[in-house]
Amino acid sequence: MSETSSSPHPDESFPQFEGAAGDGIVRRAADRWFTLRKPTGPVESVLLGVACVLVVFAAWWGLTSGSNEERVVGPMTLPSPSETFGQFDDLWSNFALARNTAVTLRRVSLGFLLAALVGVPVGVLAGCFARVNAFLSPLVMFGRNIPLAAVLPILIFIFPGGEQRKVMFIFIACVAFVISDTAQAIRDVAERYVDTAYTLGASRWQTIIKVLVPLAAPSIFGSFRLLFGLAFGYIMLAESIKYADDVGGLGYQIQIFQRRGFREHIYLIILIIPVVALVVDQILFWIQRKLFPHVFGGDGVLFYLVQFALHRWEDLKVAVLPKRTPKP
Repeated sequence: MSETSSSPHPDESFPQFEGAAGDGIVRRAADRWFTLRKPTGPVESVLLGVACVLVVFAAWWGLTSGSNEERVVGPMTLPSPSETFGQFDDLWSNFALARNTAVTLRRVSLGFLLAALVGVPVGVLAGCFARVNAFLSPLVMFGRNIPLAAVLPILIFIFPGGEQRKVMFIFIACVAFVISDTAQAIRDVAERYVDTAYTLGASRWQTIIKVLVPLAAPSIFGSFRLLFGLAFGYIMLAESIKYADDVGGLGYQIQIFQRRGFREHIYLIILIIPVVALVVDQILFWIQRKLFPHVFGGDGVLFYLVQFALHRWEDLKVAVLPKRTPKP
């Protein structure tokens, strides 16, 4: 091979045309927009997200503009943006939008919190011990792929209260994913950390609690953000059935509006749900940055508070528990 031949640079995959006017401008634009894995700044990310929303709303407006006969999509199928947002006052005042949103958010939070309290310890054991993982694998696989609509009759039989059923529905929908993601986060911790802990004299459980769990915690918490959005989608199915002793929630309101033919109200709730989920996701992201500043940045206020509480707990154990004297 001659000295002049060389493999192309990854950013040089676009063809070159000698003498073409404006070739340098096109080249620079391609490098700016399509460089592999190049991160974007926060301002650019926000602008691109806003542009995406504007494109979607422009398409919505274009499909529903004009009279009923001129529309691409009829009003019975998709109302226009003005028709939809014009019903917001009615949805807020007459259908208790704020109360139903709070009820739905409470159910999702309780069910997901229960799934985390059960799933994280079980997932840690599955990630640390291969036999535990092998034993739980069929149950986790079943939980990840079960048709959740089939679970509702079982919950009706087991739990007498409507609120309990909805919370347990979210628990069943999420707990298998929490176990799986937690176990994978534990397995992803490099083996050298375990070897170092054993070399320094740590016991098995000390290695789990003080090495594996802290190193896997950022990944576990990151999965919570994704799974919470999944839970928000499942609650619509659980709330489709309302009992006499509970408040409807957003899912039940959608069912009511479908029966009455209130298309605008349905699409308003569909737009409100991702907004609420986005707010919750940003709150979780804020907590994530405060808890794990070494991974996600931030001042680490919550991280230092947790460290302070753990140190005080260790001091309390030393002061209260009797000291063990080594056997001769």
